[in-house]
Amino acid sequence: MQFSVLYISLAGMAVIALCFISAVRSSVEKGQPGVGAEGRRSLLIWGLFVAGMAITAASLWQWPHDIRADQDAISINVTGAQWSWEIDKQAVPAGAIVVFNVHTKDVNHGMGVMDETGRLLFQTQSMPGYVNQVRYVFDQPGTYKVICLEFCGVAHHDMIDEFKVTAKKS
Repeated sequence: MQFSVLYISLAGMAVIALCFISAVRSSVEKGQPGVGAEGRRSLLIWGLFVAGMAITAASLWQWPHDIRADQDAISINVTGAQWSWEIDKQAVPAGAIVVFNVHTKDVNHGMGVMDETGRLLFQTQSMPGYVNQVRYVFDQPGTYKVICLEFCGVAHHDMIDEFKVTAKKS
């Protein structure tokens, strides 16, 4: 998926750049005055095209939630239901790669994981009939809260659960 988005973005940028270049060339071919300005404009378009390609490739290369099959990953299944979370593992070691498999039994929920200071670490949608995956590495031991970030009914505010991250085993 990651590379598909990258290639589609790059192809789209190329098509747009070619349209601009074609417009500049057609105006020059008609003999309009200001050929020097057109040459600078063409150079600017090519420069923007190259810069855009470089920025797109650099920013999309490392996808934020890149899920890969990893032998060392710990899989946690999280199921949302009005108005609770079912988490199949209540403790994971710090420093381990954790893959959250998130889905729901009923309506959409927004699963967010917060650290002990209340900082949101990541979020994903919990949707019926679909499993979203998020990979994360918890560096610090502690108690982490799982909250619902999408209003799902009258007891939405009570849709809170938690799990522990334990110290690394030596």
